Parts: sequence; structure tokens; C-alpha cells
Amino acid sequence: MSDSADTSGLVQILEGAILAAGRPLTVQNMADLFEEHERPANTEIREALKQVAERCEGRGFELQEVASGFRFQVRQQLSPWIGRLWTERPAKYSRALLETLALIAYRQPITRGEIEEIRGVAVSSNIIKTLHERDWIRVVGHRDVPGRPAMYATTRNFLDYFNLKNLDQLPALAEIRDFDTLTAELGFEPIPELSEPPAEGEAVAGAAEAADDAAVEGEPAAESAQAEEVEGEETLSVDALRAAAEAAGDSAEEAEQESSDDGAGADDEEARDQGHG
Repeated sequence: MSDSADTSGLVQILEGAILAAGRPLTVQNMADLFEEHERPANTEIREALKQVAERCEGRGFELQEVASGFRFQVRQQLSPWIGRLWTERPAKYSRALLETLALIAYRQPITRGEIEEIRGVAVSSNIIKTLHERDWIRVVGHRDVPGRPAMYATTRNFLDYFNLKNLDQLPALAEIRDFDTLTAELGFEPIPELSEPPAEGEAVAGAAEAADDAAVEGEPAAESAQAEEVEGEETLSVDALRAAAEAAGDSAEEAEQESSDDGAGADDEEARDQGHG
């Protein structure tokens, strides 16, 4: 398919396929549309996709490449108007859910306990359940410590939802704290290295166990049922994730400062007691 006519035909075929698929298509998916004797090279398909993207310039939709492949989507700036096509209320998510998701995205793999250590409050089982139901997180293994807590990471659907090809496209944080350093600063015990990923059935069981951990005595204070809510469809963006991760980091710094202040106050009081003695 080297001449202009063949190229134009390829562009039309790819446009039609992406439009009809109802899901993102990879380059290999597109190549499989053709019989072996007429199949274009992957480089030709990618060149045709560039033309498809150029044809979208100035229109209300664009060709976007995400983790699962290429798809057409409405431009983000049009969402206030397009959203009025649907009468139901947009999904709402608590600030706690957004911070939990952000920490998983930026610090994966991470356990529920580690998230609680950073945020200073218990992670609600409903938050973990919601993230699982949306297929934004999955269990990728278990930490090799007593209880073998589940370790969470994001999924391909998470990348697709946030228009990302890979995790490297997450916006950089203004100040990202290394978890091991943060753990030491806050006085927590260091966490051993990861163990071998479990079998699929074991991972599912581990996720169920993690969801029940909130009932364990001595855990951090639970999230308030009246947590601040944010609009889901308009607020859940990569910038919102970055802001939530930074907010969680700020909370950890405040906890560190309070701990430091409390320690200093105790030292002063001890010094005064020794002076009076």
C-alpha cells in the first residue's frame, strides 16, 4: 500500500474500524483486519494513524492512544456540554478515595497498611471495593510479613480512563517522598522486600482479607462517613491525582512535625523535672 489511493483506503479502513470497535484497538488488532497477502506493515498502519489524527484537527473529537490502543474520544474541554446528554448525576468520589487511588498510582505496589501510615487514617473497605469494581486496582502479590497483606497496583483500565499510555505519563509531583525514607522519619518499622506473587486464587483471597482488615483492633481512626466529596467525571483527572498524592504527602509531613513537636515538649518537661530534682 504505497500509492496515495491505497494509503487513503487504509486511512478510511482504520477510521471505520476504530469507530465501530467500541474499544481501543492496538496496531496488531488493526493488522489482523487484513488477509495475509494484503496486510500492511505496522509502520504503514502507524503512518495512516497519523493521518487519522490530523483529520481530527478542528473537530470535536480526537484520536487518542491509551494503554489498550487507539480510540476516538470527545475532547476534554467539551465535557461540560456533552455531559448534559445524560440526566443522571455524575459519579461522586470521596477525597479519601482519590488520595488512596493516587497513592496506589504513585507508590505501587503498596499495601493497605502503608497507605494508612501515610494518610494517618484507616482505609475504608468500601474504598477498596469501589476501586476493584471500577477495575482501577488489582492485587499483584503479598508483602512477606505476618498476615501477608495484599499489595495493590493500578490496571490497564486505570491507564485508559486517565488517557495514559503508561505510568511514566503521570504528572510529576512537586515533592515526592520516598516511602522508605518517609517510614523512617515517621518512626515506623521498615517493610521487608516483596515476596513472590501468589497464584490467582490466593491473590483474590488476599484481597478479601485486606478488605476485612479495617476491623482489626488498634488500627488508625476510620474515615468519616461524611467525607468531603468531589465530582467524579470532571474531577478525576491526572492533575487531580497529583494534587491528592501531594495532599497525602503533606498530611504525612504534618504528622511528622506533630510527632517531632511532641517529642521536643517531652524532652523539655524531662529537663525541667531534672532541674527541680
